[in-house]
Order: sequence, then C-alpha cells, then structure tokens
Amino acid sequence: MEKVNANEINHADLIVGIPSYNEADNISFVVQQCDQGLQKYFSDLKSLIINVDNNSIDDTRGAFLNTSTTNPKIYISTPPGVKGKGNNFYNLFSKVKRLNAKVVVVVDADVTSITPEWIRDLAIPIINKKVDFVTPIYSRNEYDGTITNNICYPLIYGLLGKNIRQPIGGDFAFSGNLSSYYLSQVWHKTTRQYGIDIFMTLHAITGSFKVGQVELGAKIHKPSAPKLGPMFTQVVSTLFKILLDNKSNWIYNNKIERIPLFGNPSQKTPQNLSIDYKSMKATTIYEFKIYKSILERCLSPEIFFRINNMYEKRKINIGVDLWTKIVYDLLYAYDTTDANSDLIEGMKSLYFGRVISFIKQTLDMDHVSCEKQIQRQAQHFHRIRNYLIKKYQRQQLAVA
Repeated sequence: MEKVNANEINHADLIVGIPSYNEADNISFVVQQCDQGLQKYFSDLKSLIINVDNNSIDDTRGAFLNTSTTNPKIYISTPPGVKGKGNNFYNLFSKVKRLNAKVVVVVDADVTSITPEWIRDLAIPIINKKVDFVTPIYSRNEYDGTITNNICYPLIYGLLGKNIRQPIGGDFAFSGNLSSYYLSQVWHKTTRQYGIDIFMTLHAITGSFKVGQVELGAKIHKPSAPKLGPMFTQVVSTLFKILLDNKSNWIYNNKIERIPLFGNPSQKTPQNLSIDYKSMKATTIYEFKIYKSILERCLSPEIFFRINNMYEKRKINIGVDLWTKIVYDLLYAYDTTDANSDLIEGMKSLYFGRVISFIKQTLDMDHVSCEKQIQRQAQHFHRIRNYLIKKYQRQQLAVA
C-alpha cells in the first residue's frame, strides 16, 4: 500500500475522503472545492483531505498531490492490481480510526457540480451530533441511478421503513464512531467493490445509528451506465446479504420512520442523460433467455408465467406491482435456495426490463412527475411487504 503524508499528520477533527480510480481529469477541481469549504466553514477545526485511490494509471495521484490547498492532504493507494471502491473505503476507515477523527465527509471524484457548501451541509449534522450518518438528496435525472430507483430505495423503504432516497449516492458524511463500526462488520467480497455504499447505509440503519438526509442540489457526474453490469451484481449481492443477515430488523417491524432532512431544498434542473432504449431492450431479452431456467426456479409460478409470456412476445411491460413481487420473490429465493450468484445475474435481465418499462411509462413526463412515480413505487414496496413476510410464515409452518 502506498501512502504519502508529507505533513506527518497524526490527528484530525474533520476528514474529507475522495475515493478514486483514474479520475485525474476532475479530482483537482473536487479537491479545490473541498478545501474552500473547509477554509470557509470549518477553519477552527483541524481538517484533512485524503485521496483513497486504486493505484490509478492516469496519475490521479499527481493531480491530487499537486493541487494547491490550505488544508493538508494525504494520498493512500491500494497495492497494484487491487481494485474496488470498497477497498478504498476500508483504507479510509482505517486512517480515520488511527487519526481519531470525529467527522468524515466523502465525495465522489468525478462530480462536477460540487461546491464548498456541499462540505458544509454534509458535515454540520454530524458535527452538531444530530445524526451519525447522512445521505444525499439530489435533483437527479430520472434515468440516472436506476439501481437506486428500482431496487435499493424501494427495498430500504419497503422493508426497513426508511425513506432514504439516495442510499448509494456516493456523497456521504458520518461520525468517527460509525467509521469504526464499519471496520468491525463482515466484509463480503462485493463489499470491497461497488457494494460499499449500500453496505454503509444498511449498517448505519441496522446498527441503530441516527440517519439523516441532506439537500445538495443537482448532481452532475460521469454516467454510471458503462459500469452497470458489475455494479448491479456487487450492489444487489451486498444488499441482499445484509438484509437477510438482519431479518429481525424488518420481518416484525412495519413502521415508517421519518428521516431528518438538512440543507436547503433545491429545485435545480438535473443533468441531461441519453438512454439507448433499443440496446437495453435487446440486452434484457438476450439475458432472460440465458437465465430463464434459474428464474423459473426462483420466481413464483404465476409471476414467471407472466414474465415468460411477455419476453416470448418481446412486449416488455413490467409495472410497479409486478416488479415489487419479482424483487420479493428473488430476495426470498436468495435466502432459501442455492441459486445465489446465478439468481443475481438472472435478476439483471428483469431489472433492465423494469427500466425500459419505466422509460416507456414516463417518456412524456417532466422530472417532477417522474420522481413522484419513483416514490410511489417505493411506497408500494412497503404496502405489499406482506407478500414477502407470508413466504417466511408459510416456511415456518412447514417446518413446524
């Protein structure tokens, strides 16, 4: 592991972490905004900016270290060949613990809409000890963050009763105590990759830490579409594992909890995003054929019949109710069968089907109307959560 700590820092009150992999083109801008935020709003604190990198080949290291800042900087990298956003966070958590920092803010290295006020708004709820963990709320294109919109957000709302809109948004803040708690949890292989964001949010919830949300305005960054394949597998695998490891947190709890909201509400226009609808439809049909037998084993007979019929006719129309039951069927099957990795890959074909169905449904809607549809879907996950709970009740009766 490579470390550059030119100032020999041995303590910090507030740390801003920037995970990266090949972000030399934008990381300097992000560092400047972070440094300005720390100077402007937290000059009384001993602050530090840390770049946790994956040994980037584009000289992200040089771009970070050569950026002029008032606050000191530390560069930490995984060894050559060791990739994964979660590995970056593990290094960050470890450094936070060694420096005994009380507050940590994390921002993505590719975001171009960040301002110094992001640092202020993310850090203040933690500094004031209102909460231990805050997630962002963005004005975000309705076709960006489709894993969030269709799986992470509705499952957290539906099962855990937390209306956390961006549980894997990438820009967070948390207490030093929570950072240490993360180190003590089980780290699956997928957690060390793109599963880290959902790992953080879920363990904050299941560990009974106080959780809040902060308004940040529009998020403009590199689209995640090119990474969707591995990202889907790693995020959903981590999500399913942690939810199932913590069934006691949701199987007997039907409450919706109000989540504190910080920052200033913003109606900024989200970034434009182009969608390759035809390619996505071709992908969902192709992958369904590959994983058809797995899905037949994991979905309830009625649900599989409906899905198989529409895929054979190439007329994909996965509405909210059908999608909710698909996700609950597959979560239960992940828990009760040995189809785990194949199940997640098979789910991906149906997820793309849900995305293209949502695109068709909302094509003529504005951003606000689309957002209402996404929220209604999450509410439906909670409304029919007994569809999943009854599966476990029947299982218990069968065993008895």
